[in-house]
Parts: sequence; structure tokens; C-alpha cells
Amino acid sequence: MSDAALPLSGPLVTLRLPREADAEPLLAILQQPEVSEWWVGYSLERVREEFVEAPGTARIIEVEGECAGAMYVLRGEDPEYPTTVIHIFIGTQFRGRRIGEEALALAIRAEFADGITRVTLDPNINNEGAIRSYERLGFQRIGVLRDYQVRPGGHLEAALFMDLTRSDFPDGPPLPPRA
Repeated sequence: MSDAALPLSGPLVTLRLPREADAEPLLAILQQPEVSEWWVGYSLERVREEFVEAPGTARIIEVEGECAGAMYVLRGEDPEYPTTVIHIFIGTQFRGRRIGEEALALAIRAEFADGITRVTLDPNINNEGAIRSYERLGFQRIGVLRDYQVRPGGHLEAALFMDLTRSDFPDGPPLPPRA
């Protein structure tokens, strides 16, 4: 998804480019215990570097004008393997409303429209809530990436390699239903 494609909007979510004003709200989300368990070691400086000053990769997930989380959209450069990797986090107060699923669906639709044929995710193998959410969206379990993520204290944990392809959903996954 090119920067020119932004913002993208669904019924509840807008994906947009980051602004300096997003740094502190993102840090507050990244410091929530349910988020920091998976997104470790963020300071305000690191948030600014990785999200605010990351042209072409960072996207803010906005709900009703509020920063609800963020994602990285990392597109591969090899035209023979048109793949995008996405990493996403959502603040705890936005969970249970399928906000993350809508944000992912919007990003994936834009990637498929730009010629990408596969989107991959690699959640920590123990992040069961995220994995269930990704599966509801249509992602398939491909395999386990052993000794993949360095965790606090230096121990390694596995990740689950998941993908969704354009052949699964030619126009991208449907937006999640609303209650």
C-alpha cells in the first residue's frame, strides 16, 4: 500500500500515515501489559524512530479520531515473490470489537490492489488471541518458526507463520461483520 493510497477507511477504522502527535499515544498503548508482552522495550525515542519517522512502512490505526494502534506494512522488493509482511498491535480498550481485523482487511485489500499476492504474519506462538483473530480473517497456519523471537532475558520463542493469498480472496478479505 503506497502512501498515496492513504487514508483508507472502513466502518470503524481509518488507516493513515503517522504524525508526531501519535508518538505519546502509541507509547501508552505499547506500555499496556497485554501489548508490551509481545512488543517489548519501547521508549518514546524508539516509537518516534520506528513509527513516526518510518515513511512507507508505518500506519496508524485510528478509531473515532483516536489512535487505537499501529501496523508495519513491509513489502518485499522481489517482483517474482510479491509478498507483504504485516505486524500489528491494538490498544486493549479497542479489543473485542474486531478493530484489528478491519485494519488488516483494509491494508490487505490495498496490497492486493497494488499487485501483492501474499500477506504473511508471524505472531508469537503463545499469542493465542491474535492467532484466533487472524484465522477469523482467513489466514492459514503454514508452520512454526522455531527459535524465532528473542524475548526478555534472551530466551528464544517460536512464532506461527501464517499467510493469506489473493487466491483466497481476489479482492481482499471481507470486512468483519458488525454487531
